[in-house]
Amino acid sequence: MFTDLTAFNGAEFTTENHGMSADVINKAFLATEEDFLNLVKEQFETKPQIASVGSCCLVGIICSGLLYIANAGDSRVVLGRLEKAFKEVKAVQLSSEHNASFESVREELRSFHPDDPQIVVLRHNVWRVKGIIQISRSIGDAYLKKPEFNREPLLPKFRVPNSFEKPILQAEPAISVQKLRPEDQFLIFASDGLWEHLSNQEAVNIVSTCPRNGIARRLIKAALREAAKKREMRYSDLKKIDRGVRRHFHDDITVIVLFLDFHLISNGSSCRPLVSIRGSAGVSGNSKY
Repeated sequence: MFTDLTAFNGAEFTTENHGMSADVINKAFLATEEDFLNLVKEQFETKPQIASVGSCCLVGIICSGLLYIANAGDSRVVLGRLEKAFKEVKAVQLSSEHNASFESVREELRSFHPDDPQIVVLRHNVWRVKGIIQISRSIGDAYLKKPEFNREPLLPKFRVPNSFEKPILQAEPAISVQKLRPEDQFLIFASDGLWEHLSNQEAVNIVSTCPRNGIARRLIKAALREAAKKREMRYSDLKKIDRGVRRHFHDDITVIVLFLDFHLISNGSSCRPLVSIRGSAGVSGNSKY
């Protein structure tokens, strides 16, 4: 599981269905969404800004040799697969972003909201849902899902000018299922802050050629160096930028690298076959990576 700030509900559904499936994962996403929206309802009058809080959610599950990927938002998972003929590890993207910058996402939004010509708006050369947010799916963001939260005391900048009847954003994930191969080496789960500065193949090259220890931090450092280079500044100077200002230079970056052991996976071993190495860099300017 990879998510910015949500807890994920799922165990009860695997028991109910006697195993893993896309339906189990979808139910877990919706249960997580429901729990969070109930929290918003409880606290809205005293803490109205909670209605504007949301998170992307990217989940990876390995069960019986199958890899399940579920995504709501603009995080991404990339697989490193060994191409034996070329003796190279190639990048294979396993998820697609729900971001209004993609024509397919804009078309999906228009199909869901045929009577709303302002469902996506181009503002300052950036496509945004209702001119506010770039993502089309998330956990939370209650103010764009429940009209009861699109009102005072929520700040005007978060409110949609016109009322709406059905949710503007969705919580349902896009889910893919595939069988793992012996040549599948590792998975990189990362927020969009990483992919803004590194291509899929650049990230895979770093993981495949560097020691495992600290590999997520190495990816983050590489992304921050690229962010500094784009601004024609030194990496050391970027790290000194104060909280709040740094967001203008790079987004939050969170990374999990998962190494795969096909022998253990295919045998259905009860041992933990995966090594998870995490790294995170915020925009506070306090990151040590």
